[in-house]
Amino acid sequence: MVDDKVEMNNDSESYLATNDPKNVQELTQYVQSLLQTIQDKFQNMSDQILTRIDEMGNRIDDLEKNIGDLMTQAGVEGTDK
Repeated sequence: MVDDKVEMNNDSESYLATNDPKNVQELTQYVQSLLQTIQDKFQNMSDQILTRIDEMGNRIDDLEKNIGDLMTQAGVEGTDK
């Protein structure tokens, strides 16, 4: 995440250093491009977080099942929810 911020800052600084906006239209286009980049990165991060949450949920489900199986093998009564 920090690397993305540095990368984005470096990109925007290099763009501004070589392509100073000459008018409002160029500045508007630059800002829109920057906002789109930020939105894309945010969406990518959101997708990654949701995927990890889903994976964690599956692991928890597997763990609960394995604990239930172990309790059954050990002859311990489990409490159902």
